[in-house]
Amino acid sequence: MKHLLAFIMLIAAVLGVKAQEQPAPAVAKWEYTAEKKGEQEYILHLNGTVEKGWKLFSTTMKDDEPNTRVVVDSAATLTGITEEGSLKKAPEPLFDNIEIKYFEDKVSLLVTVKLNGAVKKLEGAVNYMALKGEEVTGPEEVKFKFNLDASGNLVTAAAGLQESATAGQSLKRTTIDIEHPVSNCGGQENTKKSLWGLFLLGMIGGFVALLTPCVFPMIPLTVSFFTKKSQERKTGVINASLYGFFIFLIYVLLSLPFHFLDSLDPEILNNVSTNVWLNLIFFVIFIVFALSFFGLFEITLPSSLASKVDAKTSVGGIIGIFFMALTLALVSFSCTGPILGSLLAGSLSTDGGAMQLTVGMGGFGLALALPFAVFAMFPNMLKSLPKSGGWLTSVKVVLGFIEVAMAVKFLSNADLVKHWGLVKREIFFAVWIICGFLIVLYLLGKIRFPHDSPLKKISTPRWVLALIFLAMTLYLVPGVTNTKYANRSLISGFPPPLSYSIYGDDAAKGVEANVVNDYEAALKLAKEQNKPLLLDFTGWACVNCRKMEENVWPKEEVKVLIEKEYILVSLYVDDRKLLPEDQQFLFTTNTGRKKEIKTIGDKFATMQTENFVNNSQPFYVLISPDEKLLTRPVGYTPVAKEYAAWLQCGLDAFKKSK
Repeated sequence: MKHLLAFIMLIAAVLGVKAQEQPAPAVAKWEYTAEKKGEQEYILHLNGTVEKGWKLFSTTMKDDEPNTRVVVDSAATLTGITEEGSLKKAPEPLFDNIEIKYFEDKVSLLVTVKLNGAVKKLEGAVNYMALKGEEVTGPEEVKFKFNLDASGNLVTAAAGLQESATAGQSLKRTTIDIEHPVSNCGGQENTKKSLWGLFLLGMIGGFVALLTPCVFPMIPLTVSFFTKKSQERKTGVINASLYGFFIFLIYVLLSLPFHFLDSLDPEILNNVSTNVWLNLIFFVIFIVFALSFFGLFEITLPSSLASKVDAKTSVGGIIGIFFMALTLALVSFSCTGPILGSLLAGSLSTDGGAMQLTVGMGGFGLALALPFAVFAMFPNMLKSLPKSGGWLTSVKVVLGFIEVAMAVKFLSNADLVKHWGLVKREIFFAVWIICGFLIVLYLLGKIRFPHDSPLKKISTPRWVLALIFLAMTLYLVPGVTNTKYANRSLISGFPPPLSYSIYGDDAAKGVEANVVNDYEAALKLAKEQNKPLLLDFTGWACVNCRKMEENVWPKEEVKVLIEKEYILVSLYVDDRKLLPEDQQFLFTTNTGRKKEIKTIGDKFATMQTENFVNNSQPFYVLISPDEKLLTRPVGYTPVAKEYAAWLQCGLDAFKKSK
């Protein structure tokens, strides 16, 4: 449980997630003013009122002791701090009787600063710690801000992001009534289908994991252990089935932290899949796994952890069987980890929340567990299993090349979100094509790794696999061209969009939005042309969004409706580009949570959640120029006729509303 909580907090820390509980009351309230001391030199008066019973630590306490600190930004240099107030000193048992210096009731910090050149503002913060009995708080950050006026004086300004009624109304559109659209057509009914798809995807991943050297040899060993150890065959079958169930259960339990994170912030799972740092971390991890699969080194979990778990397997009964299943999960991690990572990224980048991941992990665990139960029931089938040998090493090498291709996907996610321009669409295809050809050459024995034994004869399965990978690779080749064949529909969503191309404006494109990331401009255009709006809540790293844009929108019946009858506005919920400073603000959500709106993605993700109680992508909404909801919104709709019918229904509703 301790490790599980640590994992939750690690993810939360990377994403900046905060619990939605009411914040504790401030121990000290601060007011600040400034006076000019000389040329470019000022004294900041930071006046604190301390809550009764609390002791606010002095700025003179050492760095390794509880203290208070003042920091300023690069606009100025802090040259000195003077404290005013009743400074007290006393030994404190809570800190091994060291002498603490503190203030009660009131304290004034006179901070001398010198401005660094021609600046227009100065920002900083007081980071204070305080003590009450055995309760310690802090460091608590209190920001301050000053603007430089025409006379050269520092004038107090509101620090940090502020709430704005006008800005808040730009997100919460009061005329949109999600419960009462003009027409009742539409609605999201495809989530259950996608859950089944993810379950099957998880099972495929599990079956692939079965063929790895970490798992495959364990099947006959474990089944034989249960059937021989048990005096009755029935007992052996029950124990082996229980063992399989626990394998399934362990992988389902691995998804539970994400349900916890989902409850903290409804947009957290989108942040997991599009967070730049997490994607870069996944990129590095997958490259490391690939190198391990190539035989450069072996990845293993700490032996102490595996030993502790393995020691528990000697315990009899159900508990011992559970720890045997846990031991398998741990020792096979070097092979299953990359597959689980792919499943994690794929699950969390689609709609449906943490349940998507649970379903996918359940499919993965079930695929791993099935052989242990089935072979225990029919032990004679063990004879039909191929013997462990060099073919398992070949499986690892092939997986290594696949991991390199998947690593590029994670790098592409980060690149798209930050607009670096490193992994353009054609670069992405080129890497995948190279990986595909290398797999073919390896399977045909043209490439060898140090741990490979000489390939005397190419078996039929190797020929079949080589031909399959060759066909897949040749299919990808048009993806690097600037032709009408560049759109590879079978893998839509994995490469960057058609517009993100090395060919620039000359690249082949599909249906283009009238407006990107500017709702107000799109609304104005809709009023001018008297057309309804098609709101496309999308994401740079959204797989299903690309599938819709490349496979559904170009269909003639859909394309005509979008281009002639609607104003299309694409709103990217994962765009990490900062809004201009005067457009950043603090927003209070429907649940009462304070949310910082700093980036384009923050703005439109919040807009979607607040107005439509949904945070999945793609998400399509039809509204009139006066912001009346025309139909029920829809999500991923891969059948062009269904999507066209929904668009036509919205158009009919618009005409009816007029």
